[in-house]
Parts: sequence; structure tokens; C-alpha cells
Amino acid sequence: MDINVVNALTYEDFVKLFGNVVEKCPLIPAAIWSHRPFKDLADIEAHIKEFIHSLPDSGKEGVLRCHPDLAGLDLQSGTLTRESQEEQSQAGMTTLDSAESLQMYRLNTEYKERFGFPFVICARLNSKADIVRQLSERLKNDRAAERERAVEEVTKICSLRLRNIVLSDIQTKL
Repeated sequence: MDINVVNALTYEDFVKLFGNVVEKCPLIPAAIWSHRPFKDLADIEAHIKEFIHSLPDSGKEGVLRCHPDLAGLDLQSGTLTRESQEEQSQAGMTTLDSAESLQMYRLNTEYKERFGFPFVICARLNSKADIVRQLSERLKNDRAAERERAVEEVTKICSLRLRNIVLSDIQTKL
């Protein structure tokens, strides 16, 4: 997608197009729209990261709470966003056997009880085994370290989603 097209988008169209690059947080693209004109996609990404990192800890945790549990209730009930469904599917989270599902449920519950927000990892960059391993390992972190780690994962997800929007647009024009 040409950056001039992005810069020409109305506020409403910009938020509609980029509204879920951070899971269920259309406020974030809404907040950065005023920074137009963007130089390129990396500039959009930088503004999103800057916005998230400038939030107080409670705001960062609010962003994290917008994310679903991996292989959790939203997946089972079909209420995941399209993006999360694709990402969890790519990581193998949609094909867990009953023992794996039980393990994920137990780990997700323990994680949320410990930190107060769901475990966030860029599923597209990890396998099912990596996700389980990191979930177990990250339970050992303190809250501040884990919040920052989870926010970094959010920015990875955002980056891939931004690129996906651009690629999808290019593919439709070809």
C-alpha cells in the first residue's frame, strides 16, 4: 500500500483499516492518526510503539487484557478476532489434544492469577511447543519484567499485522 494512500485516509477509514493491529485496541491507531503524514510503514509502527510505551503501567496492562488466552474460551467459542484465529491456527493452538488443552488452561489460569493479564506471545513466530515452554518459563518473572516482555510481544504482533494489511492490499491490486 502506498504511504500516500494511507496518509490520505480519513480518520474513520484509518481506524477501520488499522483498528486491530493491536488486539481490540482501535484507540491506538485513532491516537496516532494525527501524526500524519507518515513517512512509511515503519513510521506508523514507530508511532504505535511510542504510544504504547508512553502509557502508564495500568494502561499497558489494559492493552494486554484485550488479548485472548491462547487456546482459550474465545477460541473454543469462535469469538476470536479474525487475526487472532489465524495466528493461533498457524501456531498449532487450534489442534490441541485434550491433554494439551488442559495444560494450556492450567498455565493460562496460573499466569493470569500471577500477573493479572493474559499471557501474550507472538504466536506467528512460535510453535506450539515454544509457546508452552515460554509460558512455563515466563511464570517465573516478576510482574514488571513480565509486563514489559508482554508489551514487546504486542509490538511484534502489531508489526506483523501491519505488514499483513499492506501485503493483502498489494495482492488485491495484482
